Amino acid sequence: MTSESFDTPYRGGFVGHEHHFALTVYFEDTDAYGIVYYANYLNFMERARSDMIRAVGVDQSAELRASGSAYAVVEVDIRYRKPGRLGDDLQVISTVDQVRASSVHIQQRVMRGSEMLTDAQVTAAFLDGEGRPQRQPKDWVEKFRSIAKPA
Repeated sequence: MTSESFDTPYRGGFVGHEHHFALTVYFEDTDAYGIVYYANYLNFMERARSDMIRAVGVDQSAELRASGSAYAVVEVDIRYRKPGRLGDDLQVISTVDQVRASSVHIQQRVMRGSEMLTDAQVTAAFLDGEGRPQRQPKDWVEKFRSIAKPA
């Protein structure tokens, strides 16, 4: 490996309709018992979701600067099934379930190998600068539909 490869941030990628994002559980992610603190699963999912949105070709930061519009999570339904532990290598698998005019519904699973640690349904709404829902750009809707799980 060249030294340049260490200076490039990790990026996940698509395997079919699923976006895969790998991470390791560090001390800062855990409680006093070395178990992943429950709220950190949401952080893991946020990183993975942001990476998936970038990977599909949506530039949120440019849109935010240009119009003040951005995605915001408006609903999460999460189930904690098994604990992650210090040193675990995990993978967040994200799948677009549904695309609507002003929102995207995403299933996210945090996995340790074949074991599911958490399973969440996340709704991200596209909001204007005042925090009101608005229609997503049409090309973004098409990009999300291109990776959506077949019905």
